[in-house]
Amino acid sequence: MSSDKPTAPGLGKVMMPVPDPHPDVFDRQWPLRVGDIDRVGRLRFDAACRHIQDVGSDQLRELGFEETHPLWIVRRTMVDLIRPIEFQDILRMRRWCSGTSNRWCEMRVRIDGRRGGGLMESEAFWININRETQGPARISDDFLTGLQRTTEVDRLRWKAYLKAGSREDAHEIRDYPVRVTDIDLFDHMNNSVYWTVIEDYLFSYPELLKAPLRVTIEHDAPVALGDKLEILSHVYPAGSTDKFGADLVDRTVTTLTYVVGDETKAIASIFPL
Repeated sequence: MSSDKPTAPGLGKVMMPVPDPHPDVFDRQWPLRVGDIDRVGRLRFDAACRHIQDVGSDQLRELGFEETHPLWIVRRTMVDLIRPIEFQDILRMRRWCSGTSNRWCEMRVRIDGRRGGGLMESEAFWININRETQGPARISDDFLTGLQRTTEVDRLRWKAYLKAGSREDAHEIRDYPVRVTDIDLFDHMNNSVYWTVIEDYLFSYPELLKAPLRVTIEHDAPVALGDKLEILSHVYPAGSTDKFGADLVDRTVTTLTYVVGDETKAIASIFPL
């Protein structure tokens, strides 16, 4: 889903193309290592999302805002696997802002395999957090000015794209144990760990990887150590997917609902591009 024309937000949205060359596109490279790949050498979704977090931290530090804006949480991450990036490739990470408000922003990250031509695209909705209140905090004017150099969207609003699936009509229900190594400095399961659930599902349904794929995760509430996390899967065949937007009625959409008891923690969707 690539186009220079803006589209309405939703699961089928067109991501902003990289404004390259542009002095405010943050550009870094590093090797794809063995801890980031699956059994056939593909860069995993969870590893890609760790890199997306890392390049964000690097950019924040280089811009000089690490002390004034140290805490961010991600509300939604959308990742397109266009072409697999494979082991021993060099990752080129380009990061820039695609939309702003005064307390949150959307940040694009394009991951290119420099040697093999692999490509993953992503966009994440990040909320700036106040250290004391743990609630959304205003982004400083000087930081916001820098972010807005790569986008004309300055009234970004949050709108959920996904709804939780019910336990009663789930196609499958799986336990997903939470490990102590999954927990971050917020004392919650780290964002990238939610993507291990995606990899676990794709291992059972490898046919989904035969075509370019879009995976989106929206976070509703944090998962803590000791929670009994379950994953409810639902599969909506083509022709029954108008609930996801008119542009997705021609394809099958799978959703994964992350629940602890009766509380929804996160929702993911998977569908071919």
